[in-house]
Amino acid sequence: MNVLVLVGAGPRASGILERLGANAPELFDGPLEVHLVDPFPPGAGRVWRHEQSPLLRMNSMAEDVTVFTDSSVTCEGPIRPGPSLAEWARTHLSAVELEPSVRDELVATEPTSFPSRRVQSAYLKWFHEVAVSSLPDGSSVSVHSTKVVRIAGSARERQRVWLADRVEPLVADVVLLVLGHLDAVVAPEHRELAEYAAAHGLTYLPPDYTADTDLSAVPAGEDVVVRGMGLAFVDLAVLLGEGRGGRFVRVNGRVEYVPSGREPRLHVGSRRGTPYHSKTGYRLRGAAPEPPRFFVASELLARPGEVDFRRDAWPLMAKEIAYGHYRELFTGHPSRVRSSWEVFSARFAELDWYGDGMRALERAAVPSEADRVDFERLDRPIDGLRFSSSEGFQQFLRDHVAADLARRSDPAHSADLGAFLAMLGVYGQFAVLSASGRLRGDDGWWHGFFSSIASGPPPDRLAELLALSRAGVVRFLGADTWVRARDGAFLAGSSSVPSHVVRATGLIEARLPVHTLPHTADPLLSSMAAAGDVTDVDGLVLVDPVDSRVVDVTGAPHPRRFAVGPYTTRKAYAAFARPNTNAPNFRQSDEVARAVLRFLAASGHRAESPRRAVTTWAGPAG
Repeated sequence: MNVLVLVGAGPRASGILERLGANAPELFDGPLEVHLVDPFPPGAGRVWRHEQSPLLRMNSMAEDVTVFTDSSVTCEGPIRPGPSLAEWARTHLSAVELEPSVRDELVATEPTSFPSRRVQSAYLKWFHEVAVSSLPDGSSVSVHSTKVVRIAGSARERQRVWLADRVEPLVADVVLLVLGHLDAVVAPEHRELAEYAAAHGLTYLPPDYTADTDLSAVPAGEDVVVRGMGLAFVDLAVLLGEGRGGRFVRVNGRVEYVPSGREPRLHVGSRRGTPYHSKTGYRLRGAAPEPPRFFVASELLARPGEVDFRRDAWPLMAKEIAYGHYRELFTGHPSRVRSSWEVFSARFAELDWYGDGMRALERAAVPSEADRVDFERLDRPIDGLRFSSSEGFQQFLRDHVAADLARRSDPAHSADLGAFLAMLGVYGQFAVLSASGRLRGDDGWWHGFFSSIASGPPPDRLAELLALSRAGVVRFLGADTWVRARDGAFLAGSSSVPSHVVRATGLIEARLPVHTLPHTADPLLSSMAAAGDVTDVDGLVLVDPVDSRVVDVTGAPHPRRFAVGPYTTRKAYAAFARPNTNAPNFRQSDEVARAVLRFLAASGHRAESPRRAVTTWAGPAG
């Protein structure tokens, strides 16, 4: 029997299993012996595991999450549709075993609900079972709740896969690295801050996954600086507020926070100085979205030479996003424009995004400045603003967040959703461009900008943040936040309020660890790097852009090793996607599954045996 080892058992692993089952009738004859190796539960993995706070939620609506291919997906393999999370909540309650609290939440789930991560965990566990059942007749799946520490084997021989808790390795025809978010070794800056905190009796928490962080170290009533205002900060505020017994109540139609007295005072800032934009709470009113028209990776790659991000890519990306915005504005809100969509879009297509002609077209056809696209303002909304007092800045930023919340909740501004959907298309094309190895000048700005616009929290989370601010639990520092370890404390301030300096007894880095191959804490990637089995490209594992085979230091793709995930040069593929968006992760999973099946079909059992006898072990399912 042909043996596959998947290193990682989260949503992407389940997706590949589903694609293996879907494509096997065409490409492969016979059962598969599959081993899943992951210390976290199969299906949900680390991020979406059930064992985390029920207060933590998704930042996607239930109707916007699917793990199934649909008619929009362009892949070689067969399309096998299935329910979105919202549809599953409505149709499968009687068919699955659920914890009472999760079942109660699912009963109350609407298509536009932002479910808890525990609900998503249940959906992913169910999908994993569906994927396993789709494998060829006679197949087996074993789960090993541990880590892989090393693999060995040439292109011509079966691979030996050593697990952390076993002496003898598994022996596999193919190994797929389906690692998700990975830990990194502590950076020198963070190690120094931790040593400073320990020496002065302070609290310091380095970058981490908020759900995994031991927040009991954060004392109640103390001033704590928080660097980062993205989703990690939102989770942190939830766990240090409501998670410590505080309550949100509605008073005269407004959300207010009733402290428990166990909260710290969080002084939060970042480069941008503002929280991520709220997710929209409405649907499109105009024409349906179109596939990318201006920013198409294949067209850029058809040109000779390197592709510079700022010169070649971003102007087309910006134009694509703006096109989605204006398409919804013109077709969904025609009373707010001075031209037909046909006339405007024809002229729009002819102009460069950063040309004077484009600005003149926008001014002539879109009277309200609030309806025009301004990426610079979106990226740095409070740049250049200075306040004489911290209290004045608190009120200003609360008003700013409230205005964003109102805009993202008002269907009159559905053009923002048009831009968001266009950004998703751009994100997929950018992934293809990045994976080509020809992109230069990508310093991470685009990912940060995308996250701030498209990966923000649910609207009610921002309403709760405003309540925490009014209650004094959260205080905003401003843009270009700086932090210094000095005089036995952490000092912090920003360019927004130059005269205001916070003296704190704690510092929390509210952001994920930056994973790079030279600084990985993953034992398998470390051992592969040391052996020359992977090629480092800007800290990422180089994989073949066609089928995700791992490329070693000689430049050769290993025919028996594949890798997908954010640690690879095809890093931009998400774990799951919105329905009907031709999501890139489906296409990649299909490519990988078909490549694996073709390899197995072609090689049969002609592989050389390992150089020494081994005993395979199928670990207990669980």
